[in-house]
Amino acid sequence: MQNKPLVPILNIPIADGLSIPMVTVEGGDFMMGRDAYRYENPIHPVKIASFEIGQYPVTQALWQGVMQDNPSHFKGADLPVEQISWDDTRLFLEKLNALPNIQQLNEQDGRRFRLPTEAQWEYAARGGRQSLGFPYAGSHQLKEVGWFSQNSHRATKPVGLKLPNELCLYDMSGNVWEWCADHWQDDYKKAPQDGSAWAESDGAGRVVRGGSWSSSGNYCRVSSRYDSIADFRDDNIGFRLARY
Repeated sequence: MQNKPLVPILNIPIADGLSIPMVTVEGGDFMMGRDAYRYENPIHPVKIASFEIGQYPVTQALWQGVMQDNPSHFKGADLPVEQISWDDTRLFLEKLNALPNIQQLNEQDGRRFRLPTEAQWEYAARGGRQSLGFPYAGSHQLKEVGWFSQNSHRATKPVGLKLPNELCLYDMSGNVWEWCADHWQDDYKKAPQDGSAWAESDGAGRVVRGGSWSSSGNYCRVSSRYDSIADFRDDNIGFRLARY
């Protein structure tokens, strides 16, 4: 396992001592997908522009600070928020981006808080330009970096307890599935190659990535992908923020 990476973290203040730690991901080119699995092929080149992504999944403390409620099944300020649908994330993002200090930041740099695109998510999970080629987000051994069916005791865990990946991102393999901006597609045959969200489908399917506390190791791989309905909520689905 590699040593803990030294990556500058931008802490964006929200209110009352609450902030969002974001990692700047330097853009680059990578090969997305894996040919061994139908939903993950074909492997294809993607060019990613630089963006920011949350160091952790959105916690219950952050959700409650913005939304003034907590729908999670497993309660705890440092636990990832869950029981969150894709539609719910849109309401959260609308409120977050409307906060006065966030509006000012957005006007200054032209970025907004959003869900990461599927390509951004995979690029970051792989370690971006620092990637060492691990099958999981930061290791060859899932137990070093993720909470999954064999070590979770059937519950979420506080974010950041496991080792980070090459970009100092935590919990990208396991703990909770993470919504992406893209509409679900069964393969990558017509996928964008510029890192943008693929939103051509009229269906209700949306992309989730990373696996969860209830998943087998196969679903926690950096290339693994799955779909869920936009209004579906479960105690193993949360999300991670991005800015671009």
